[in-house]
Amino acid sequence: MRLEKHMDGLKEVLREIESALEDAGGLVSHQRRLAAMLSLGICDIVEIYFHKLGIMKEGARIKHNIFKKGNMEELLSNQITAPLRSIKNIERLLETAVDIENSRDDMFYGSPLDEEDLLKEKIDEFLDAQKAKLFGMPKN
Repeated sequence: MRLEKHMDGLKEVLREIESALEDAGGLVSHQRRLAAMLSLGICDIVEIYFHKLGIMKEGARIKHNIFKKGNMEELLSNQITAPLRSIKNIERLLETAVDIENSRDDMFYGSPLDEEDLLKEKIDEFLDAQKAKLFGMPKN
C-alpha cells in the first residue's frame, strides 16, 4: 500500500480517538471501535515509518497479528529491505505495537470494561508513538 493510504488511515484513527475522547458518555461506549482502530493505527504508523525510511518492499503489508506472533522479527524482516535491528528507535515502536496488540482481543471481544483506565492507557501509548519525533512522524 502507498504511503498516502497509510496517512489517510492514520488520520481516520486519530478522528475516532478524538471522537471517543470528546464523548460525554465516556470511552467504554467506544471500546470495540477503539480496540480495532488502535490496532490498525499502530500498523499504519509502523508502515509509514518504514516507507519514510524507504525500506518497505513493494506490495508488502504489515498486519496487526504480526505483533502477537513469536516470530514477529522474522515476519517484519520479510516486509522490509533493511535488517530490522538496524532501524533507529525500532525497539520502542515495536514494544508499543506489541503492547497495543496484546490488549486488542480483550478489548475487542471481551466484556465491556468497568473502568476507562485500560482504554485511556492504550490511547496514550498510541498517541505517544504517533507524536514521537524520534520516529520522524507527523503529528497529523
